[in-house]
Amino acid sequence: MNIEQARFNMVEQQIRPWDVLDTSVLDLLYEVRREDFVPEAWRGLAFVDMEIPLGNDEVMLSPKLEARLLQELGLKKTDRVLEIGTGSGYMAALLSRLASQVTTVEIHPELAGKAAQKLQLRGHDNVKVEVGDAAQGWQPGTQWDVIVLTGSVPVLPQAFLEALAPGGCLLAVVGDAPAMEVMRWKRDLAGNLHSETLFETVIPPLHHVQQPVRFQF
Repeated sequence: MNIEQARFNMVEQQIRPWDVLDTSVLDLLYEVRREDFVPEAWRGLAFVDMEIPLGNDEVMLSPKLEARLLQELGLKKTDRVLEIGTGSGYMAALLSRLASQVTTVEIHPELAGKAAQKLQLRGHDNVKVEVGDAAQGWQPGTQWDVIVLTGSVPVLPQAFLEALAPGGCLLAVVGDAPAMEVMRWKRDLAGNLHSETLFETVIPPLHHVQQPVRFQF
């Protein structure tokens, strides 16, 4: 397989047509090698439009969704980022190239260890991988410029909104399959929150997510 041709095809045939046009994001997809974060058994499918199994019932999101989420965050070089759901470590690697610091939290120690090793090996020194259950928030009292959840939630826990700093941006996939929406919250400098729905998708949920009150008839 011609790796660079496959990478080019991924960007031009999957990602650009999905409204990912930010050149800083597109350039990054050539710089950060996706195949380095894919499990060896699936390496030949690194550029295919699919979710890739990581073990522990977790998956690596499709290339076009990773790129679209990255674009919608509108990262700045000064941003302190919190990622919930490290998975392969690839999204953290992308985030690290556009932000100042990245803290990424993974509930499975095995996945966290593999991701940390790959990130360190490839020079992503501004990423801190932590192990824990962050479905209800992380490090209460700490605020972040950018928060991104890479697993879905039926409803967004209030703790994440409280952790968003003024001028910050939060991205999450909210809802239950088959009806989920990518939502973005922004907090202005006066502290006011503004939310918007960006597009529809379906991804696996975070573990131990907060469930809404469901009425039974």
